[in-house]
Amino acid sequence: MTFPPVPPSLPASPLTLVTGATGYIGGRLVPELLAAGFRVRVMARRPQTLVDREWHEQVEIVQGDAAGADSVAEAMGGVDVAYYLIHSLGTGADFEALDRTHARNFAIAAQACELRRIVYLGGLYPEAEKLSPHLQSRKEVGEILLASGVPTTALRAAVIIGSGSASFEMLRYLTERLPVMITPRWVDTRIQPIAVKDVLRYLVGSASMPPGVNRGFDIGGPDVLTYRQMMAAYARIASLKPRRVAALPLFTPSLSSHWVGLVTPVPNSIARPLVESLINEVICKEHDIATYVPDPDGGLTGFRQAVELALQRIHDRRVTTSWSSAATAGAPSDPLPSDPEWAGGSLYVDERESLVDATPEQLWSVIKGIGGAHGWYSWRLGWWARGLLDRIVGGPGLRRGRRDPFDLSVDDALDWWRVEEIEDKYRLRLRAEMRLPGLAWLELIVETDDQGRTLFRQRALFHPRGLAGHLYWAVIRPFHGGVFGGMQRNVARAAASLPPGDTSSR
Repeated sequence: MTFPPVPPSLPASPLTLVTGATGYIGGRLVPELLAAGFRVRVMARRPQTLVDREWHEQVEIVQGDAAGADSVAEAMGGVDVAYYLIHSLGTGADFEALDRTHARNFAIAAQACELRRIVYLGGLYPEAEKLSPHLQSRKEVGEILLASGVPTTALRAAVIIGSGSASFEMLRYLTERLPVMITPRWVDTRIQPIAVKDVLRYLVGSASMPPGVNRGFDIGGPDVLTYRQMMAAYARIASLKPRRVAALPLFTPSLSSHWVGLVTPVPNSIARPLVESLINEVICKEHDIATYVPDPDGGLTGFRQAVELALQRIHDRRVTTSWSSAATAGAPSDPLPSDPEWAGGSLYVDERESLVDATPEQLWSVIKGIGGAHGWYSWRLGWWARGLLDRIVGGPGLRRGRRDPFDLSVDDALDWWRVEEIEDKYRLRLRAEMRLPGLAWLELIVETDDQGRTLFRQRALFHPRGLAGHLYWAVIRPFHGGVFGGMQRNVARAAASLPPGDTSSR
């Protein structure tokens, strides 16, 4: 295993542990730490989900789960600095209890392993105000880590502006899709946003703080804006017509989150905690972090520049991590075994196959580009209606899209699916994260028959949960011919229409 050369300014190469590396911030922090000369160990519940990351060969990856202190302690062996980037946002009503348990396990393990420092990224919150459940939980996690006996840096940030962040996607889609908005009162709450590049800079710099530092730090950009002002500024930067916004007191956080869930790709389970947090004014009370991580020569990144950088990365298809990198609540946590006859119980299967007048490579290129803007090659109205229903009941629907329009990696979000397995040029297995009374998978498989002809196999699998699951399958089964049969035909037709030798889904 090789690591980047250590800069002369560092007498040694400290070992850092990064948790939450499959998430938005963690996935971007790893290459920043490597570039700064640190050795990096990554803890993940499912290490196989990281095999497609560019930095995979430069780090040590260990299996671990913050739900168990012993598991965390094993991952911490020999570590100097550990980054706590775990949160339970979007996992359901008991997310606060999960956050509390995970933080305590992490604190116990860090003390037992005699770590030099813990670095935590939490939320910016006002003093002497009733906090939203999300901010209260972020505050409590910071307090648990600060009381661990291990020197801790607890960074507190408000809205993070960067390509792929949940807060930025919420702002982006609300502004782009609604030229006229009737909004809740929180659009006039003051916020101090921060660019993701500055957050990463503070995280890396915090690893080198003196041993005596054990405290929290407010971090924010140079601008203080209301959400209304941020939407207006985004519209100008994106060359949109001015947006008209009318704030009404009638919108509760629950109604607001459903509204955000319908308009943006962010599902209700994540939108609600974010919306509730916007009720509190979040402005930095101090800038003491500059004592240990000095401001860059050109100053911190302003809101306008942060939005421009985010939009440029989206345009250039360089969105390396996204809020949707984390699995949606309620989705199965373990992959379907190789043999789908595993279940003690019912497993419904809709299996189809057809010959395709194209090479296996051409067929694979179409399969690998499925979903997102390319669609699902079948009954569009049916997919749209099912996606809308899923959004209404709090699921992801079809608005998450794809991280990249042409390339897929294991654990990528793909509309309401999650990429569970890729066998290059052979199999794509997707796990459903829509709201269902059971567990569902979709497999798209490329084979050749004994005559060398290209064969396209397609399997939809459903493991029902209770009577509701069996009824659900009985109701949707008659529509499979239009949905999955149409997909079978149209994917094959798209592959056959590619010019000879062309294996590019572009």
